[in-house]
Amino acid sequence: MIVWIVVVVAVLLAVFVIAGYNALVMKRNRVKNGWHQIDVQLKRRTDLIPNLVETVKGYAAHEKGVFERVTEARAAVMKARGPAESAQANNMLSDTLKSLFAVVENYPDLKANQNFLKLQEELTATENKISFARQFYNDMVMDFNNRIQMFPSNIIAGLFRFEAAEFYTVPEAEREAPKVSFTG
Repeated sequence: MIVWIVVVVAVLLAVFVIAGYNALVMKRNRVKNGWHQIDVQLKRRTDLIPNLVETVKGYAAHEKGVFERVTEARAAVMKARGPAESAQANNMLSDTLKSLFAVVENYPDLKANQNFLKLQEELTATENKISFARQFYNDMVMDFNNRIQMFPSNIIAGLFRFEAAEFYTVPEAEREAPKVSFTG
């Protein structure tokens, strides 16, 4: 009888470990998938930017410095690895795109150009998708990190050396509320 109890306990323990390990692997893979979804949208944005820059260049040939900064920022995004480095590079790109759109304000004909409007609309849609992908990624990171830190799955996580995933964070400078002024 004692042998059967030991066998049943051993089988239950094995099932618990296997189920816990598989759940952690599934959560870790969801985190990776979330990161790759961000990558897909960032790639889409970097693919749109050269077309946008070329369209604006035709109207504003003397704004060379803005175009160079956008191109450099785009290159930095494409080289970035990991959430922290990618966040920093993408924030730099967002800032340079703001400069590009400031240049556009000086060219009323450009603002009415259908190619430019279409590219701007696609870029805006892509920015929204990036935002949603970042939110999805952070949700998956939270779910995974909770799982590896909560009992009893933390025991299995420790045995198999699962490590907490890194959240996609916004730099401190972007947390400040924008200042709006209607004075000249």
